[in-house]
Amino acid sequence: MAGLAADNLTCIKRDRVLFTDLSFCLSPGQLIYLRGPNGAGKTSLLRILTGLSAPESGQLLLDDEPLDKVRDRFNQQLIYVGHKAGINGALTAMENLRFWCAQHSTGFIAQQAYEVLARLGLVGLEDVPVRMLSAGQQRRVALSRLWLKQATFWILDEPFTALDTDGIELLESHMREHVANQGAIITTSHQPLSKHAGPFTELVLEYRL
Repeated sequence: MAGLAADNLTCIKRDRVLFTDLSFCLSPGQLIYLRGPNGAGKTSLLRILTGLSAPESGQLLLDDEPLDKVRDRFNQQLIYVGHKAGINGALTAMENLRFWCAQHSTGFIAQQAYEVLARLGLVGLEDVPVRMLSAGQQRRVALSRLWLKQATFWILDEPFTALDTDGIELLESHMREHVANQGAIITTSHQPLSKHAGPFTELVLEYRL
């Protein structure tokens, strides 16, 4: 099956089973809204999907191939934005983007970066150390990666954190556009997705004692 498939994943954290025998597929043209209470394992699942953590058992497949065998190809197709901004407060927005592009073997074009930051409402703040920015502005800097790199798979952990209404609508619209162009997204969010995000499939994790 085309896409990123989870095959019978089990995750145990601090001797507690978060989920067991979990299987699903994130396919091109699909948005999965990952839901569940705190402690259900949403972030743990996303980290497993990115390769930052390993499951207790089960495997991941990319286009029916074991992900471990095609990890480099998958990483080239992946953008992960965690629940923390993941940016260096001592660097400016432009410096953070230049560094991130270098880390991910993505060509950095300054004019493109300025245009993306402008689209995200950060005109005049491109060369300010991000520690001087508000939480919402820092989140916009982190999310600007979604406009800079062409990648099929977006894995987003609470991407709407600290965003105002306009920022949420902008991101949801970009998500809808990405899926319409055969991108694939799995995201968590404490707030329901709106119509701006487009159609989505729900994946619900239950809290296990």
